Amino acid sequence: MKKLFRLTALGVALSGMLATQTASAEEWRLNNFLPETRPESAQLEQFVNDVNAAVADEDFKLTLYSGGSLGLKNTDLLRVVPTGAVEMSLMWSNYLGRDAPALGSVFVQGAISTVDELKAVLPVAQEIYTEEYKDWGISTVGFVAIPTLSVSVFCRDEPVNTLEDLKGVKLRVWAREQVETFTRLGVAAQIIPQEETYVALRTGVVDCALYPALYASTISLQEVTNYASFIYPMASAPYTLGVEAGRWNDTSPEIKAAITDAADAMWNRTNQYDQDLERELAARETLDVTWGEDFPESDREAFLSAVAETWEMLAEEAGGNALDYRQRVLSALGR
Repeated sequence: MKKLFRLTALGVALSGMLATQTASAEEWRLNNFLPETRPESAQLEQFVNDVNAAVADEDFKLTLYSGGSLGLKNTDLLRVVPTGAVEMSLMWSNYLGRDAPALGSVFVQGAISTVDELKAVLPVAQEIYTEEYKDWGISTVGFVAIPTLSVSVFCRDEPVNTLEDLKGVKLRVWAREQVETFTRLGVAAQIIPQEETYVALRTGVVDCALYPALYASTISLQEVTNYASFIYPMASAPYTLGVEAGRWNDTSPEIKAAITDAADAMWNRTNQYDQDLERELAARETLDVTWGEDFPESDREAFLSAVAETWEMLAEEAGGNALDYRQRVLSALGR
């Protein structure tokens, strides 16, 4: 199946804007599906600057394209990156479950909620991602850590801060495991990409959206919602930087070293969590929405119980490596 995806992916990769882009072996494009306003995009810009400074004497240049400006869907990256149609790409495992279901059993949204738990599983998760992407013909050349986040429910018309109230609205989420978890709780949830969330709320496709306050302003969520309430803490899988394996193997040692050194520096900068809560509270202050009471502890416990059931179900459904991946993460957590 993976070989079939690789053979057919060229048609995907050559459509849209990417068809008009040209690049040589000396100029690499870094595809970044995140908006330019996201903190991770600033980190990637620094990474690119560090690489280019280190190889100033080489016939090589790395250029960052943010906000999906290359026309690539994040859900298609396992089909596109192995073709070499883009030289390097940011990738996030939770967007890739359609083609690699096993990736969805590593970090299930909401299953890991503390910094201590996150630090315990990150080395294991990085090993797993490197192994899985290798099977797809992708070399992992670096990681970008994501802050520990506080996920809130942002709503247009009325405050929602209980699971009972949530059952009466249409909820936007961003990953399948969230759909499965909220379905278990009797909530109608649907996946809407972040770049479509603003319009979906504006037009009434959904009434509410799950989103971290820390990033809400990057998609102008405060313009289309009036109320928000915290529902659960979340530690996330890191982003991965991937390069088609053959291209990476053929790259000069000097350029490889520049890329990996800059990636290591970016990981060290981003793998810091001490100020995450402070940033979250500061972000809430800047948003022109009414903050309601947090979801009650009993609702959060019900959510975590549903998450555990979803995690087990997804691993069993995916089979193969998924069962091993889940067990390796659980072992790291001491569960």
